Amino acid sequence: MNVPFFIAQRIRHTPTASFSATVTKVGIASIAIGLASIIVAFAVLFGYKAGIQQKIFVFGSHITVTKFSLNNSYEETPLAVQTPLYNQAKNIGGIRHIQGVATKAGMLKTADELSGAILKGVGREYDWSLFRSSLVAGRLPDFFKDSAQCNPNYSCQILISKRISDRMQLGVGQDVIMYFIGNTLRPRKLQVTGIYDTGLEEGDNVMVIGDLRLIQQLNNWGADSVGSYEIFVKDFNQLDETYRAVREAASPDMRPMRVTDSYKPLFDWMMLLDQNTSIFLILILFVAGFNMVAILLVLMMERTPMIGLLKAFGSPNTLIRRVFLYVGLNMVFKGLVIGNLVGIGFCALQYYFKLIPLDPKNYYMDTVPIAWDFGIIALVNVVTIVLIALVLWLPTLVATRIQPIKALVFKK
Repeated sequence: MNVPFFIAQRIRHTPTASFSATVTKVGIASIAIGLASIIVAFAVLFGYKAGIQQKIFVFGSHITVTKFSLNNSYEETPLAVQTPLYNQAKNIGGIRHIQGVATKAGMLKTADELSGAILKGVGREYDWSLFRSSLVAGRLPDFFKDSAQCNPNYSCQILISKRISDRMQLGVGQDVIMYFIGNTLRPRKLQVTGIYDTGLEEGDNVMVIGDLRLIQQLNNWGADSVGSYEIFVKDFNQLDETYRAVREAASPDMRPMRVTDSYKPLFDWMMLLDQNTSIFLILILFVAGFNMVAILLVLMMERTPMIGLLKAFGSPNTLIRRVFLYVGLNMVFKGLVIGNLVGIGFCALQYYFKLIPLDPKNYYMDTVPIAWDFGIIALVNVVTIVLIALVLWLPTLVATRIQPIKALVFKK
């Protein structure tokens, strides 16, 4: 028979009205609340970071490659598509997708409104998956269907943001004139086919998505010229390694740039969120561990006569310590079960029903985001068990200092 486990079971089955039963419930509740808070904190943090990154990648990519020049305007230097880097990008470890794009500044003009904008031209290989999730009205442009052509050389369809739509009073299916400034003023009539909303003000205020061939014609480029390459990696955690591989494969006249450099303030802010969350989690674990130590000390003080009796019968200190360790671990496991149910349940409610809203102007999204990472949840459970188990050894040392004769006298 496992004597320490047997005694621990008898201690746990105390009357519900007793003081030790109340203290035990407090211990279980502290573990449950702490674990649930950690699960929710990780889910919201990862969800928020993923949401922000997704919105950034709607307008850009993980790595952008441009032609090296001293030009700081929106007038790009042409970059050929038929290069070793572009043609062999899929053979570089870590690259998921590469696409050629171009941008050109202009002015949108309706009968009553005028607004500056940047036209981003995209081609056949463009990945629309990120824009598809941000679409709020209409449909995505299809630049390569005959019905979409207003010009033999390019499509006139465009995708605009909800901010531009509201500011210009433009709806799906309406036409708008966009003026491009060069040696002469060159107007082009374009048609709105869809409206997107990312909540990222920097992009939503100005970005219009159109046909790459239109920019190629405006800039007198050939069909094999683009303004930049957009490269997406398979694993964002391996961004630096992939960036180094791209830089080695690029020719001397190309300039690769990571998204973490282009949006440095935003990524620094997200790193600060990580640090704040780490401090928050450490405090939760410290409070939970402190509560367990205090509760176990109370239980041992209440069981002082029992400890004295066990010692009088010759029980070693290790047996007594194991008894109260089992009692503490039982509370921990019950707290973990309840904490997982509460934490995962709350995350599921927010994920499916969007119960807690946010102000998109301040938080870039309209509800509290949730990201599921069951590996992290499992790791949090394991770390909680290990840390609290280590902490529980401290109060059990008190049991070894109790003298049988004093404990038994105390019983009288």
